[in-house]
Amino acid sequence: MPWSNQTGGGGRKGGGNGGPWGGQGPGGSGGGQPPDLEDMLKRSQDKMKRAMGGSGGGGGFPGVLMFLIFAIGALVVAWYAFFFQVQPSQQGIVLRFGEHVRSEREGLHFRYPYPIEQVYLVDITTNRSVELGIRTIDSYRGQSTEQDVPEESLMLTGDENIVDIDFVVQWNIKKVDDYLFNIQNPDSTVKEVAESVMREVVGKSSIAPLLTKEREKTAKEVSALVQKTLDSYGAGIRITGVQMKKADPPGKVIDAFRDVQAAKADQERLQNEANAYFNRIVPEARGAAERILQAAQGYRDQTIAQATGEAARFEKIYDEYRKAPEVTRKRMFLETMERVFKDTDKIILDGGKGGSGVVPYLPLNELTKPRTGTTSTQAGGQ
Repeated sequence: MPWSNQTGGGGRKGGGNGGPWGGQGPGGSGGGQPPDLEDMLKRSQDKMKRAMGGSGGGGGFPGVLMFLIFAIGALVVAWYAFFFQVQPSQQGIVLRFGEHVRSEREGLHFRYPYPIEQVYLVDITTNRSVELGIRTIDSYRGQSTEQDVPEESLMLTGDENIVDIDFVVQWNIKKVDDYLFNIQNPDSTVKEVAESVMREVVGKSSIAPLLTKEREKTAKEVSALVQKTLDSYGAGIRITGVQMKKADPPGKVIDAFRDVQAAKADQERLQNEANAYFNRIVPEARGAAERILQAAQGYRDQTIAQATGEAARFEKIYDEYRKAPEVTRKRMFLETMERVFKDTDKIILDGGKGGSGVVPYLPLNELTKPRTGTTSTQAGGQ
């Protein structure tokens, strides 16, 4: 539109003002000349100088100070509007009109001002923890106390007992974009998944192993199952560990439970003692039985062999007897007498000459016994 057009394209009568500014021409007249841009800039500068404390055509120190403050403020606004800083422990997630466009690591990065782009800075190195069955409360004096939460800690075991378990789940961020956009409340999600998994594992176990030797095994199994479940959700969370702080029977029945455990310990002790006695006696009895069997076997073999030998000897003697009966008979008599008088004390007297003068009551048996040491010594001295 030419500046000389007074109607402004609107067809106004009376020669009204035209142009994009909607005012009169220079000098205050309603002529057809366009407004003077230099004049407008000059008037704007004068107004700014007056606002900053200047007078006339120059500005004083307050005006310069205000200008510097304005410039610094503008720079600060531009800095926060167009740049952002990512710390070494952080990761920046940039959204453009609500859509994830990129992730930034440590350093200074450029962005478009809000609402075009929006930045989330997430700490990815800090280990977080969730307590289940217990709450740690910090007092105003810097001391912490633990408060039990029975609705989380009491669980039913596979052998229909109740166990009181307190544990802590430690985790950190594995994938930031999944962590921000796939789950709404990470702490609550980790807590609910961990509690559900722990109840599942405890429900498959007996109470005795949970209280003694399988606590570490249970913690590892719970950690693996929680990680698997969170990965299926796409939560972007890494489980770093599960710590079992307490695994006890409920407080109201703990005394009775300890009595039962003591009775079971006594039962196991008595069974072990019985097994030890069994393991000692049975081998001894088996050894004695084997020894008797071996002795009987030897006696049988000896008797059979002896009888066989006697039978063979009798046959040999019988053969000789048929050849010379008198000689064989006398020989058998002498051998028999030899066996009979072999281990007896005996004195043989000739029934012929000189034998008739022997006193019948003479203790001949005493003469064959050895004399005592005293008698022998006296006899030697004489």
